[in-house]
Amino acid sequence: MLPYLFKRLLLLIPTLLGILALTFLIIQFVPGGPVEQLMAELSGSGTAAEAASGGGSAAGRTRLSADDIAALNALYGFDKPPLTRFGEMLARFARFDLGNSFFHHETVAELIRQKLPVSMSLGLWTFFLTYLICIPLGIMKAVRDGSRFDTLTGLVILVGYTIPPFVLGLLLLVLFGGGSFFAWFPQGGLTGDNWDQLSTAGKIADYLWHIALPVTASVAGSLAVTTVLTKNVFLEEIRRQYVYTARAKGLPERKILFKHIFRNAMIPLITGFPAAFIGAFFTGSLLIETLFSLDGLGLLSYEAVLKRDYPVVMGTLYVFTLMGLTARLLTDLSYAWADPRIHFGSGR
Repeated sequence: MLPYLFKRLLLLIPTLLGILALTFLIIQFVPGGPVEQLMAELSGSGTAAEAASGGGSAAGRTRLSADDIAALNALYGFDKPPLTRFGEMLARFARFDLGNSFFHHETVAELIRQKLPVSMSLGLWTFFLTYLICIPLGIMKAVRDGSRFDTLTGLVILVGYTIPPFVLGLLLLVLFGGGSFFAWFPQGGLTGDNWDQLSTAGKIADYLWHIALPVTASVAGSLAVTTVLTKNVFLEEIRRQYVYTARAKGLPERKILFKHIFRNAMIPLITGFPAAFIGAFFTGSLLIETLFSLDGLGLLSYEAVLKRDYPVVMGTLYVFTLMGLTARLLTDLSYAWADPRIHFGSGR
């Protein structure tokens, strides 16, 4: 196990470097960088959107002198060769220094810390509700395979899967968020304006009241895959020979299900927990956050790309990639933990 773990940790480094290098290379060819956008704002001769389109020359769009343009390039670090900037970025990342945002006037780490609670709330609620609903539902569908219950729940899950989360979110806002029918839930934000004046119980109720619609829209699209996976895994185990042997010995169906089938069928599901749980902390759904006015990581990443805020783009990419690779490693290791028959690096 230790040699395999050491090998996987070593493989994380070139994978991470490759992703960062590819993204950095793409950035070099994207028109309308932060210098062009700032020149458009300073000169008043164009808009940021026009600068981002890359149309016309920099000198033609602005009345800034060549010295001013050189000063702006130096301000954002573009006076250095790309390889030098890439090397300096890697050196900072090695110290977990994500740099400073071009437009927010804060460190990227501080921006992530500020936006993380919003995305974490949405992600964790989606994670826990998905598994708490899907696993029992998948087991019931497997036990009652082919029944009316299986057919009806399958249709409901299929409808929920075919509706995109942002469309469902928009429908929920129209129906229950004061759009056209009922004003049962607030239209956006995680808390109300009177949050500081509420008691502890009031704060909990206010938070749940605000998060209900976004979580509903986010969970609906996640139910189908996990439910169908759970059902198929349990169906496969139910049809194995050891189940028929247990029934022949006269064991009760409930004991067969939870003592024998459940233990084997949960292995594929348990191994997905580490990646899903870690991913829940950094899940940023741009459309859901925009629709419900949630200022989270998804909206931060989108605005960073739109404004060409490269430190935020590369910093968030570095953190997300590192956490994703770590989650993948934990997922692989959880196979050996859940199933002792699996031995990594043993040559068998």
